This record gives sequence, C-alpha cells and structure tokens, in this order.
Amino acid sequence: MGRLDSVSIRSIEGPPLSFADYRGQVLLIVNVASHCGYTPQYAGLEVLYREYRDRGFTLIGVPCNQFGSQEPGTADEIVTFCQTRFGVTFPLTEKIEVNGPTRHPLYRWLTDPTQGHPGDIRWNFEKFLIGRSGNLTARWDSDVSPETLEPELARQVAAAAGGAK
Repeated sequence: MGRLDSVSIRSIEGPPLSFADYRGQVLLIVNVASHCGYTPQYAGLEVLYREYRDRGFTLIGVPCNQFGSQEPGTADEIVTFCQTRFGVTFPLTEKIEVNGPTRHPLYRWLTDPTQGHPGDIRWNFEKFLIGRSGNLTARWDSDVSPETLEPELARQVAAAAGGAK
C-alpha cells in the first residue's frame, strides 16, 4: 500500500501536515478524543513527547468522533481543551474518521494488512509506533496507557532514536 511519507493530513490549525516531513523520525500516532474514559492519557502522552522530541521522536494526536461521539468539538475547542487541561504541545491533526468507507488514508495505511497490524480501530487512544525506516513496528490497544507501556515504548524509541536514556 505505498509508504507513509506519501500520506498527508491537515493539521488542526488547517495547513497540511505531510508525513514526508517526518521521514527518519520515530512517530507515535494516536487517535484521541476529549470526552473519553481514556482522555487522561493526554498527560502521559505529553510526558513521552517532551522526553523524546529532541531525539527524533514525534507524537501526533488524531482527533476522531467515531466512538461514542466523544470528540464533538470544533478544532478550536479541541485545541483549547488539550492545551488548558493537559498542556498538550504535540501536533494535532484535523478531526477524521479512522474506520469505515470514509477512513482517512492515514488509517488505511496504518491498518493495511501489509503493515502487519491490520484491523479496524476498536476505540479512542489506540497507538501506532512507526520506526525511522517508515515501517509500522507496534500497535497498542486503548487500555494500554502511556505510563503502562512507557518502559517498552521508551526502549523502542530510545533504540530507534539512537541511544538509551
């Protein structure tokens, strides 16, 4: 199904965000929502982002309203919520659909069987790790919090980013 760096999506502010700009970096992509039981994960995700962003790591939050209508807000409301409630500084994208016939090309790529982690997104806060090579290396369910997966994620990010903490 092609390479991730051929995919683009709009940032939550509107301009295009091209994955080609992240070539050679480690990416964690998470479908997020503001009114979900997993929403407190924003805090742990921000900790991971701040810890590794200077080592070639980027975390991208992708708002989605497909699960229980838990992301009903406008772009401005989402940004305000994330920044004021959780101090989020990592990039956010436009609100998209991650499943179904109007699934965004990003999630078509992430869930394509050739990537090794196929299947529909089951709920908010599923996480996908993409290594420097541009290959999808891991997928975690919603209930795996940043704090719980941090040792494994930190190991993978540190190894991929060229050194342990």
